[in-house]
Amino acid sequence: MEPLIGFIAFFAMIFGIVYLFFTTRNRERMALIEKGADASLFNTGKTHVPWFNWGKFALKTGMLLIGVGFGIIAGALLDMAEVFPNDASGYFSMIFIFGGLALVIFYLIDRRNK
Repeated sequence: MEPLIGFIAFFAMIFGIVYLFFTTRNRERMALIEKGADASLFNTGKTHVPWFNWGKFALKTGMLLIGVGFGIIAGALLDMAEVFPNDASGYFSMIFIFGGLALVIFYLIDRRNK
């Protein structure tokens, strides 16, 4: 019963935060419009640029998963060579190192393309 109450409270909190964000934003905009402010005030200067780029997301996710795959392979190789005394430490360290390296490479590619 306790986990159910925890899940309900968590999702109620998320709903409350999102609801307050959107209602507050709407009230602020309506108040500005009532005072005669121009509606172009809400534009951030970008003209029809989507806030989410599926191409970048796909590239970042793909590179992260490839890095995690290389990390698992490197962890298995280190485990076979018995480099780490604990079995799981080699896997976790290599997964984080190669996953982070993949994200750094994505950042460099993205910065070069801008």
